[in-house]
Amino acid sequence: MAIELPPTDGATRLPVSFELYPPRTDAAAIALGRTIDRLTEVDPAFISVTFGAGGSTRDRSLTVLSYILENTSVQPMAHLTCVGSSAAEANRLVRQFLDAGITSFLALRGDPPLDGTPLSVGDLQSAAELVQLIHRVQQEREPFAQEAVRGTPGGTRLRARPRPERVAVAAFPNGHATSRGPQQEIDALLAKQASGANLAITQLFYRADDYLAFVERARAGGVSIDILPGIMPASSAPRLRRIAQLTEEDAPDELLIALEIEPTEEGRSEIATTFFSELAAEVIAEGAPGLHLYTHNKHTPVLDVLERLDRLPRAAHGPIKENA
Repeated sequence: MAIELPPTDGATRLPVSFELYPPRTDAAAIALGRTIDRLTEVDPAFISVTFGAGGSTRDRSLTVLSYILENTSVQPMAHLTCVGSSAAEANRLVRQFLDAGITSFLALRGDPPLDGTPLSVGDLQSAAELVQLIHRVQQEREPFAQEAVRGTPGGTRLRARPRPERVAVAAFPNGHATSRGPQQEIDALLAKQASGANLAITQLFYRADDYLAFVERARAGGVSIDILPGIMPASSAPRLRRIAQLTEEDAPDELLIALEIEPTEEGRSEIATTFFSELAAEVIAEGAPGLHLYTHNKHTPVLDVLERLDRLPRAAHGPIKENA
Protein backbone atom coordinates (compact mmCIF):
# COMPACT_ATOMS: atom_id res chain seq x y z
CA MET A 1 0.00 0.00 0.00
CA ALA A 2 1.41 3.42 -0.94
CA ILE A 3 2.11 5.77 1.95
CA GLU A 4 0.93 9.34 1.59
CA LEU A 5 3.52 11.91 2.53
CA PRO A 6 2.90 15.47 3.66
CA PRO A 7 3.26 18.13 0.96
CA THR A 8 6.61 19.87 0.69
CA ASP A 9 8.07 22.98 -0.90
CA GLY A 10 11.49 24.32 -1.77
CA ALA A 11 12.12 25.53 1.78
CA THR A 12 11.21 22.31 3.53
CA ARG A 13 12.12 19.74 0.89
CA LEU A 14 13.57 16.59 2.38
CA PRO A 15 17.39 16.53 2.16
CA VAL A 16 18.72 13.90 -0.22
CA SER A 17 22.26 12.75 -0.94
CA PHE A 18 23.86 10.30 -3.33
CA GLU A 19 26.78 7.87 -3.50
CA LEU A 20 28.94 7.35 -6.57
CA TYR A 21 32.01 5.25 -7.28
CA PRO A 22 35.02 6.24 -9.44
CA PRO A 23 34.75 5.28 -13.12
CA ARG A 24 36.98 2.50 -14.43
CA THR A 25 37.24 3.66 -18.06
CA ASP A 26 37.28 6.93 -20.00
CA ALA A 27 33.84 6.18 -21.44
CA ALA A 28 32.49 5.55 -17.94
CA ALA A 29 34.02 8.84 -16.81
CA ILE A 30 32.13 10.76 -19.51
CA ALA A 31 28.87 9.03 -18.57
CA LEU A 32 29.51 9.75 -14.89
CA GLY A 33 29.95 13.43 -15.64
CA ARG A 34 26.47 13.49 -17.19
CA THR A 35 25.06 11.59 -14.21
CA ILE A 36 26.59 14.09 -11.80
CA ASP A 37 25.04 16.93 -13.80
CA ARG A 38 21.59 15.32 -13.54
CA LEU A 39 21.95 14.54 -9.84
CA THR A 40 22.97 18.10 -9.02
CA GLU A 41 19.73 19.37 -10.55
CA VAL A 42 17.88 18.12 -7.46
CA ASP A 43 20.20 20.14 -5.17
CA PRO A 44 21.46 17.27 -2.98
CA ALA A 45 22.97 17.97 0.41
CA PHE A 46 26.14 16.16 -0.70
CA ILE A 47 27.46 13.54 -3.09
CA SER A 48 29.84 10.96 -1.67
CA VAL A 49 32.47 9.13 -3.69
CA THR A 50 33.69 5.69 -2.67
CA PHE A 51 37.29 4.78 -1.99
CA GLY A 52 38.47 1.37 -3.19
CA ALA A 53 39.72 -1.22 -0.73
CA GLY A 54 43.31 -0.51 0.21
CA GLY A 55 43.19 2.84 -1.62
CA SER A 56 42.89 1.12 -5.00
CA THR A 57 40.90 4.03 -6.52
CA ARG A 58 42.52 6.89 -4.61
CA ASP A 59 43.46 9.06 -7.60
CA ARG A 60 40.19 8.43 -9.45
CA SER A 61 38.20 9.21 -6.30
CA LEU A 62 39.95 12.55 -5.96
CA THR A 63 39.32 13.30 -9.64
CA VAL A 64 35.55 12.78 -9.22
CA LEU A 65 35.47 14.76 -5.97
CA SER A 66 37.34 17.62 -7.61
CA TYR A 67 34.93 17.59 -10.56
CA ILE A 68 31.98 17.94 -8.19
CA LEU A 69 33.72 20.70 -6.25
CA GLU A 70 34.76 22.69 -9.30
CA ASN A 71 31.73 22.24 -11.55
CA THR A 72 28.74 22.15 -9.20
CA SER A 73 27.47 23.84 -6.07
CA VAL A 74 27.07 20.49 -4.29
CA GLN A 75 29.31 19.48 -1.42
CA PRO A 76 31.51 16.47 -2.26
CA MET A 77 32.14 13.89 0.46
CA ALA A 78 35.28 11.74 0.40
CA HIS A 79 35.22 8.15 1.63
CA LEU A 80 38.19 7.14 3.77
CA THR A 81 38.97 3.66 5.03
CA CYS A 82 41.29 2.15 7.61
CA VAL A 83 41.95 -0.86 5.40
CA GLY A 84 45.33 -0.86 3.72
CA SER A 85 46.53 2.44 5.20
CA SER A 86 48.82 3.25 8.08
CA ALA A 87 48.01 6.23 10.29
CA ALA A 88 50.73 8.19 8.48
CA GLU A 89 49.25 7.34 5.08
CA ALA A 90 45.75 8.24 6.23
CA ASN A 91 47.11 11.51 7.60
CA ARG A 92 48.66 12.38 4.24
CA LEU A 93 45.47 11.46 2.40
CA VAL A 94 43.26 13.61 4.64
CA ARG A 95 45.65 16.52 4.06
CA GLN A 96 45.49 15.91 0.31
CA PHE A 97 41.70 16.05 0.34
CA LEU A 98 41.63 19.14 2.57
CA ASP A 99 44.20 20.88 0.37
CA ALA A 100 41.95 20.14 -2.62
CA GLY A 101 39.02 21.81 -0.85
CA ILE A 102 37.21 18.65 0.26
CA THR A 103 35.88 19.23 3.77
CA SER A 104 33.36 16.41 4.21
CA PHE A 105 34.32 12.80 4.88
CA LEU A 106 32.78 9.38 5.38
CA ALA A 107 35.05 7.45 7.73
CA LEU A 108 34.88 3.67 7.35
CA ARG A 109 36.78 0.73 8.73
CA GLY A 110 36.60 -0.75 5.27
CA ASP A 111 36.28 -4.14 3.62
CA PRO A 112 39.03 -6.43 2.36
CA PRO A 113 40.06 -6.05 -1.30
CA LEU A 114 37.97 -8.01 -3.79
CA ASP A 115 41.04 -9.93 -4.97
CA GLY A 116 41.12 -11.87 -1.72
CA THR A 117 44.02 -10.02 -0.12
CA PRO A 118 43.75 -10.47 3.69
CA LEU A 119 42.19 -7.61 5.63
CA SER A 120 44.78 -5.22 7.05
CA VAL A 121 43.65 -2.15 8.94
CA GLY A 122 47.16 -0.96 9.70
CA ASP A 123 47.54 1.43 12.63
CA LEU A 124 43.89 2.48 12.60
CA GLN A 125 41.73 -0.19 14.14
CA SER A 126 38.29 1.42 13.83
CA ALA A 127 36.30 4.09 12.09
CA ALA A 128 36.20 5.99 15.41
CA GLU A 129 39.99 6.31 15.30
CA LEU A 130 39.79 7.53 11.71
CA VAL A 131 37.24 10.17 12.73
CA GLN A 132 39.64 11.41 15.40
CA LEU A 133 42.47 11.53 12.87
CA ILE A 134 40.39 13.63 10.45
CA HIS A 135 39.69 16.22 13.14
CA ARG A 136 43.29 16.15 14.35
CA VAL A 137 44.67 16.77 10.86
CA GLN A 138 42.36 19.74 10.38
CA GLN A 139 43.44 21.20 13.72
CA GLU A 140 47.10 20.74 12.83
CA ARG A 141 46.61 22.46 9.49
CA GLU A 142 44.86 25.45 11.05
CA PRO A 143 45.62 25.43 14.79
CA PHE A 144 44.12 28.89 15.19
CA ALA A 145 42.98 31.89 13.21
CA GLN A 146 42.32 35.50 13.99
CA GLU A 147 39.27 37.61 13.36
CA ALA A 148 38.63 41.32 13.72
CA VAL A 149 36.95 42.65 16.85
CA ARG A 150 33.96 44.72 15.88
CA GLY A 151 34.21 48.27 17.23
CA THR A 152 37.93 48.02 17.99
CA PRO A 153 40.00 49.30 15.05
CA GLY A 154 42.98 47.05 14.52
CA GLY A 155 41.84 44.68 17.26
CA THR A 156 41.84 40.95 16.66
CA ARG A 157 40.99 37.82 18.61
CA LEU A 158 41.42 34.11 18.19
CA ARG A 159 38.47 32.34 16.64
CA ALA A 160 37.48 28.73 17.06
CA ARG A 161 39.41 26.10 15.16
CA PRO A 162 37.73 25.24 11.87
CA ARG A 163 36.25 21.76 11.69
CA PRO A 164 35.34 19.63 8.71
CA GLU A 165 31.74 20.37 7.74
CA ARG A 166 30.66 16.75 7.84
CA VAL A 167 32.39 13.70 9.24
CA ALA A 168 29.99 10.85 8.59
CA VAL A 169 30.20 7.20 9.61
CA ALA A 170 28.43 3.99 8.68
CA ALA A 171 25.61 2.38 10.64
CA PHE A 172 24.37 -1.18 10.26
CA PRO A 173 20.66 -1.67 11.06
CA ASN A 174 20.96 -5.46 10.73
CA GLY A 175 24.47 -5.73 12.11
CA HIS A 176 27.90 -5.82 10.54
CA ALA A 177 29.33 -9.17 9.44
CA THR A 178 31.79 -9.04 12.36
CA SER A 179 29.24 -7.86 14.92
CA ARG A 180 28.58 -9.96 18.02
CA GLY A 181 25.07 -8.62 18.48
CA PRO A 182 22.73 -5.61 18.20
CA GLN A 183 24.17 -3.82 21.23
CA GLN A 184 27.65 -3.85 19.73
CA GLU A 185 26.34 -1.86 16.77
CA ILE A 186 24.96 0.79 19.12
CA ASP A 187 28.17 0.88 21.15
CA ALA A 188 30.23 1.26 17.97
CA LEU A 189 28.05 4.13 16.76
CA LEU A 190 28.32 5.81 20.15
CA ALA A 191 32.11 5.54 19.97
CA LYS A 192 32.10 7.14 16.51
CA GLN A 193 29.87 9.94 17.79
CA ALA A 194 32.15 10.52 20.78
CA SER A 195 35.11 10.72 18.40
CA GLY A 196 33.51 13.60 16.51
CA ALA A 197 31.22 12.06 13.89
CA ASN A 198 28.22 14.26 13.20
CA LEU A 199 26.26 12.08 10.78
CA ALA A 200 25.56 8.37 10.28
CA ILE A 201 24.53 6.71 7.02
CA THR A 202 23.08 3.23 7.10
CA GLN A 203 23.99 0.28 4.99
CA LEU A 204 21.20 -0.54 2.56
CA PHE A 205 18.15 -2.36 3.89
CA TYR A 206 14.88 -3.62 2.43
CA ARG A 207 12.37 -3.35 5.27
CA ALA A 208 11.44 -0.10 6.96
CA ASP A 209 11.26 -1.76 10.37
CA ASP A 210 14.96 -2.64 10.12
CA TYR A 211 15.85 1.04 9.96
CA LEU A 212 13.18 2.30 12.36
CA ALA A 213 13.96 -0.27 15.05
CA PHE A 214 17.68 0.48 14.77
CA VAL A 215 17.11 4.22 15.17
CA GLU A 216 14.92 3.57 18.20
CA ARG A 217 17.66 1.44 19.81
CA ALA A 218 20.29 4.02 18.94
CA ARG A 219 18.33 6.87 20.50
CA ALA A 220 17.68 4.82 23.62
CA GLY A 221 21.42 4.11 23.79
CA GLY A 222 22.42 7.76 23.61
CA VAL A 223 23.10 8.32 19.91
CA SER A 224 21.99 11.83 19.00
CA ILE A 225 23.44 12.42 15.53
CA ASP A 226 21.25 12.14 12.45
CA ILE A 227 20.99 8.63 11.00
CA LEU A 228 20.29 8.74 7.27
CA PRO A 229 18.60 5.71 5.71
CA GLY A 230 20.65 4.30 2.84
CA ILE A 231 18.61 2.86 -0.05
CA MET A 232 19.77 1.34 -3.35
CA PRO A 233 16.95 1.09 -5.92
CA ALA A 234 18.37 -1.79 -7.94
CA SER A 235 16.12 -3.34 -10.61
CA SER A 236 18.15 -6.44 -11.42
CA ALA A 237 17.84 -9.73 -9.54
CA PRO A 238 21.48 -10.68 -10.30
CA ARG A 239 22.64 -7.33 -8.95
CA LEU A 240 20.59 -7.76 -5.80
CA ARG A 241 22.17 -11.18 -5.27
CA ARG A 242 25.62 -9.69 -5.81
CA ILE A 243 24.82 -6.99 -3.28
CA ALA A 244 23.80 -9.71 -0.83
CA GLN A 245 27.20 -11.38 -1.27
CA LEU A 246 28.98 -8.12 -0.49
CA THR A 247 26.77 -6.87 2.35
CA GLU A 248 25.03 -10.00 3.68
CA GLU A 249 21.74 -8.15 3.21
CA ASP A 250 19.33 -10.43 1.35
CA ALA A 251 16.64 -8.86 -0.79
CA PRO A 252 13.08 -10.06 -0.10
CA ASP A 253 12.07 -13.11 -2.08
CA GLU A 254 8.99 -11.37 -3.40
CA LEU A 255 11.12 -8.62 -4.95
CA LEU A 256 13.59 -11.07 -6.46
CA ILE A 257 10.84 -13.26 -7.92
CA ALA A 258 8.96 -10.28 -9.36
CA LEU A 259 12.11 -9.03 -11.08
CA GLU A 260 13.01 -12.48 -12.39
CA ILE A 261 9.65 -13.20 -14.01
CA GLU A 262 9.22 -9.72 -15.53
CA PRO A 263 10.45 -9.97 -19.14
CA THR A 264 10.95 -6.27 -19.91
CA GLU A 265 13.47 -3.76 -18.62
CA GLU A 266 10.72 -1.16 -18.34
CA GLY A 267 8.65 -3.52 -16.21
CA ARG A 268 11.58 -4.33 -13.93
CA SER A 269 12.26 -0.63 -13.52
CA GLU A 270 8.65 -0.04 -12.50
CA ILE A 271 8.77 -2.91 -9.97
CA ALA A 272 11.94 -1.52 -8.38
CA THR A 273 10.73 2.09 -8.36
CA THR A 274 7.50 1.06 -6.65
CA PHE A 275 9.24 -1.11 -4.05
CA PHE A 276 11.97 1.36 -3.12
CA SER A 277 9.81 4.48 -3.22
CA GLU A 278 7.35 2.83 -0.83
CA LEU A 279 10.25 1.81 1.41
CA ALA A 280 11.56 5.38 1.36
CA ALA A 281 8.10 6.81 1.96
CA GLU A 282 7.63 4.67 5.05
CA VAL A 283 10.87 5.75 6.73
CA ILE A 284 10.24 9.40 5.78
CA ALA A 285 6.75 9.21 7.28
CA GLU A 286 8.30 7.92 10.51
CA GLY A 287 10.76 10.79 10.77
CA ALA A 288 13.88 9.93 8.75
CA PRO A 289 15.99 13.12 8.47
CA GLY A 290 16.67 12.59 4.78
CA LEU A 291 17.50 9.96 2.16
CA HIS A 292 20.89 8.69 1.05
CA LEU A 293 20.60 6.92 -2.29
CA TYR A 294 23.19 4.49 -3.62
CA THR A 295 23.22 5.20 -7.35
CA HIS A 296 25.49 2.53 -8.86
CA ASN A 297 26.52 5.51 -11.05
CA LYS A 298 23.07 5.70 -12.67
CA HIS A 299 20.83 8.71 -12.19
CA THR A 300 17.57 7.36 -13.61
CA PRO A 301 16.65 4.86 -10.82
CA VAL A 302 17.25 7.29 -7.95
CA LEU A 303 15.54 10.19 -9.68
CA ASP A 304 12.59 7.94 -10.51
CA VAL A 305 12.25 7.18 -6.79
CA LEU A 306 12.42 10.86 -5.86
CA GLU A 307 9.88 11.73 -8.55
CA ARG A 308 7.53 9.03 -7.25
CA LEU A 309 7.90 10.57 -3.78
CA ASP A 310 7.25 14.03 -5.26
CA ARG A 311 10.60 15.10 -3.81
CA LEU A 312 12.06 16.61 -6.99
CA PRO A 313 12.30 20.40 -7.38
CA ARG A 314 10.14 21.68 -10.18
CA ALA A 315 13.09 22.29 -12.51
CA ALA A 316 14.02 18.62 -12.34
CA HIS A 317 10.58 17.30 -13.24
CA GLY A 318 10.04 15.88 -16.68
CA PRO A 319 11.30 12.89 -18.60
CA ILE A 320 14.28 11.23 -16.93
CA LYS A 321 16.41 9.35 -19.41
CA GLU A 322 19.76 7.70 -18.80
CA ASN A 323 22.44 9.14 -21.03
CA ALA A 324 24.30 6.71 -23.26
